[in-house]
Amino acid sequence: MQSWPGETEILIIGAGPTGLALACALRELGLKPLHFDKHLEGLNSSRAAVIHPRTLEVLEAIGVVPTLLQEGLRMEKFRLREGSKVLLQMDFSPLPTAYPFALMIPQQDTERILMARLRELGGEVIRGVELTDVKMEREGVKALVRRGTEEHWIHARWLVGCDGGRSSVRQRAGIGFEGEPYEQDFILADVKMVWPLRRDEASLFLSPEGMMLVAPLPGDHFRIVATVAQAPQDLSLPFFQSLVDRRGPSGAKRITEMFWTSPFHLQHRVASSNFLGRVLLCGDAAHVHSPAGGQGMNTGIQEAVSLAKPLRRAALTGDEAGLREWSKSRHRIAKEVISLTHRMTLAIGLSQPWQRVLRNMILGVISRLPGLSQKFARKLSEIDYR
Repeated sequence: MQSWPGETEILIIGAGPTGLALACALRELGLKPLHFDKHLEGLNSSRAAVIHPRTLEVLEAIGVVPTLLQEGLRMEKFRLREGSKVLLQMDFSPLPTAYPFALMIPQQDTERILMARLRELGGEVIRGVELTDVKMEREGVKALVRRGTEEHWIHARWLVGCDGGRSSVRQRAGIGFEGEPYEQDFILADVKMVWPLRRDEASLFLSPEGMMLVAPLPGDHFRIVATVAQAPQDLSLPFFQSLVDRRGPSGAKRITEMFWTSPFHLQHRVASSNFLGRVLLCGDAAHVHSPAGGQGMNTGIQEAVSLAKPLRRAALTGDEAGLREWSKSRHRIAKEVISLTHRMTLAIGLSQPWQRVLRNMILGVISRLPGLSQKFARKLSEIDYR
């Protein structure tokens, strides 16, 4: 086994967007965390596809925004539709931010850009390493990590779990994860297709059988996300074509290539604590929720970057007041995001005719009141979490 230090100031587990953002932010502040991920580079599951305005603001601190803007696709409008009928339009362009748009970019590209920046800062991720045990101590944490058949104990003053919804850090630290699963299955696909709507908008289609989101990606690609009662074993091109035909707008709709598909089962849960002893949780390790609104990766990146300064202070001076404040603030925001996405998921999933009529009437009222639609746009953009 590779020889690693027997102790480290900060140990990060997980190298998705959240873990990479934290590692970059700590490096910018002069700290050199030890960083493990059980996956090889490029093999993390890739579901997120949007970076919201507030996340771009936060990412300025680690110097990756110009590259993201160069590679991503700017999307100014988000529309809720029933077939071709627009029920509600949200426009990001009036938002009070330097980035009045959502940036569409696949998660694997976001990770690649963050990883390149981490290497520029002198950092690296040691991959193929899995956390198997955690022992809490007064002055830190003992972490047992495994690569292949070999195991190694590492003492860390601080352990940060950025290792996703099935977080080993959270489980090994004995932190609860409260909530419940959704009944529907979610499916997604990245495709190339003939599409009748503009490429500067994402559309969420509501139908009695479930919702379907179609959002543009760079390179003339599209991301399709949909709910189904039960995901089929074969997520074929004809299956998604049928979905688009039934739930989409009128006009030419033809999938010509399909690059990647995935079923996934989602839950809405929040960790009982994101700060326990010398263990901290960020991103999906601390909270998971519906993909409605594309909030997950964005929330994780924001809390990771905001953790860097109070963690540096605690590491250098022993002062944990900033960490307690961070924990309280981020736990509150996580609950707000879960509440928002859960309500959105319930609203878009209504199937009874009278429920859908009432929902559409309410959306019609909101669409005629610019202040309300802009308030919703602010929520989705996450600039209210400044």
